[in-house]
Amino acid sequence: MHQQCFVTGGSGFIGQHLLATLTRKGHPVTVMLRAPERLPALRMQIDRLGGDGGLLGAVAGDLSAPGLGLNAAAAEQLRRAAVVFHLGVQFAWGLSAEQARAVNVEGALAVAELAAGQRSRLLMVGGFMLANHEHLQRIGIDLQNPAATDWRRVYRRTGAYEGSKLEAHFRVLARMRELDAELTVVHPATVCGHSRTGHILPAQPLAGLIGNLASGVLGAIPGSPAHWLPLVCVDFLAELMVAAAFDADQAGQEILALDRHTPNLQGMLQQLAQSLAVSAPRRHLPIPLLRLLLQVPGVPRLLRTDPESLDFIQRKRFDTAATQALAQRHQLLWPDIAQALQATARYLSKEGLPRH
Repeated sequence: MHQQCFVTGGSGFIGQHLLATLTRKGHPVTVMLRAPERLPALRMQIDRLGGDGGLLGAVAGDLSAPGLGLNAAAAEQLRRAAVVFHLGVQFAWGLSAEQARAVNVEGALAVAELAAGQRSRLLMVGGFMLANHEHLQRIGIDLQNPAATDWRRVYRRTGAYEGSKLEAHFRVLARMRELDAELTVVHPATVCGHSRTGHILPAQPLAGLIGNLASGVLGAIPGSPAHWLPLVCVDFLAELMVAAAFDADQAGQEILALDRHTPNLQGMLQQLAQSLAVSAPRRHLPIPLLRLLLQVPGVPRLLRTDPESLDFIQRKRFDTAATQALAQRHQLLWPDIAQALQATARYLSKEGLPRH
């Protein structure tokens, strides 16, 4: 059965692929745009990605505005949505806490209130670091009572973008429980390009890493041979989100979208370098030393690396058994991550590597 959906963040990288997946399956979608006049271009992009742009509609709105900036007609239109997908976020390194909280925390809470008020299922995108409880405790999050967390301290440790995403998760979780409303959370790893076409947007963190490798800026491998950057292909992520959103058993669940076959960072860089026809770095640079280097004025710009990005390079291995079961139940096949990495590198080489 085709069900009406509402999507925030639909013009972003994950959002585009989610819209393509939803419309390809026949679901009509209303997307919130700050500039609704961009809808025709978005429809064309969704067609290019294999979806049906004709099933897209738009309402004017803004995550940082009171009431999401929705007028009465838009609010009435959204009442038909069976599922609200919240992907909208302000992503950038070096944001102020005020900038990040306005969109990523207060905006998320406003979307939650909207979904709960009209009894829609809310599917919210979190992040894979929320599955690393040791890390969360280390940066100061009180997992027994998240409301008691000193979020200003967390923001100082993680940076405003990641801190706001973490705060939003716990506050939305608490609010949806208070309202007895349905919530499903999908926690993606770092997002790789499309598993076959390699499609990725230049602002994506992986695209930046590939750009650094191609330009020779990446002279050493951050961390040790045990470190990795967990990945998930964007097309598989979109399929998993749609499956979870319409699966009654996934209400109240948190799903870790992470490909356990992601190679270690050294192996990943070797695969990318092969596709780019460049040399991969061979020596390792301990992350504590890299953090110290990045405190030196000018070094982050020189190395094209922000200290906030280092927390995503992990030694921890994650339990994905529940995600494997969900994928199997919905007959979703995990793409070959090595082939996806190569396709992503080729796509960026053809379309233009990120410039800093």
